Amino acid sequence: MKLARAIHFDESDTRVFHNPARTGEWCISGGFEFSNWSEADLTGKARQAFTNGWLGCETFGRTTFVAVTQIEPSEIEALADRLARHFVDIYGAPSVDLARNVALEELSQMTDLCDEHDANTLLTVTRELTASGVRESYRMIEAQAAGLEQFAIHGDLDEPGH
Repeated sequence: MKLARAIHFDESDTRVFHNPARTGEWCISGGFEFSNWSEADLTGKARQAFTNGWLGCETFGRTTFVAVTQIEPSEIEALADRLARHFVDIYGAPSVDLARNVALEELSQMTDLCDEHDANTLLTVTRELTASGVRESYRMIEAQAAGLEQFAIHGDLDEPGH
């Protein structure tokens, strides 16, 4: 089974999101956060979170990129518990037990998306508001194998200066 972890190439997420996800935390789409939004909600950092942000399952912050990787079933169970508690605390779900089913569905959608890709594949999300609600689309960037020439030092050890 695969899921995705937040990955950062620079500090830009700390500038564009109110609450950036922590590097390495498990992530899901998190589009549910925007289900009742309108154009009026789409300003500043909130717009960036809506448009391009994956949701971290530990900090509940946002990240622009995630990388596909293996996850253990026990980790999925722990994430489901954490998400269920978040649904109760933030969204007013009636109980952790009822919210857990929704949390498992969110995780299942993300594992289905990730299972289609090789490990280390990068994923991005793009959202837009439509007449029928929030529409999400995903883009993948395949992991590139590093060539030896990126690490090798070329030259002749017998030449002066080498």
